[in-house]
Amino acid sequence: METLNILLNDLEGKIDSKDSINPSVSKSDVSWHIAHSLKVISKVVETVKISNPQEYRWKFNHTRSFVYLFNYFPRGKGKAPKAVVPTDVQISEQLREDLQTVRLMLLELEHFDAKSNFMHPYFGQLNLKQTKKFLALHTKHHLKIIDDILKG
Repeated sequence: METLNILLNDLEGKIDSKDSINPSVSKSDVSWHIAHSLKVISKVVETVKISNPQEYRWKFNHTRSFVYLFNYFPRGKGKAPKAVVPTDVQISEQLREDLQTVRLMLLELEHFDAKSNFMHPYFGQLNLKQTKKFLALHTKHHLKIIDDILKG
């Protein structure tokens, strides 16, 4: 979980640049990527919290194996579900509040059963360990996009 907390600190450091945009990198501004990353963590933790560990069944997934092996999400290959797409203008204070909420949720995540799970649209059913890795990889992916926006 320490990795994810470090990534959240990095996200927090980008809030002051929330209005930056670079259409050659992304059609969305920095605040969108921050808000999206926080929404993903929040929704995934909520889903894992209410999951039934007895329903978890490991199954090989080629896409998940590739992404987890290389610790890399290719850009432009996935589409975010509507539930994790920010729709309103992001205010710095709201982003900071959401960040604090997510930090508290991550503390809760540490106490879930190892077979707590959620169904990812591309990676299939993820247990707790796989979920933590997904959250870190996803957040890192959007931080790289943010960094590329800010470089331009």
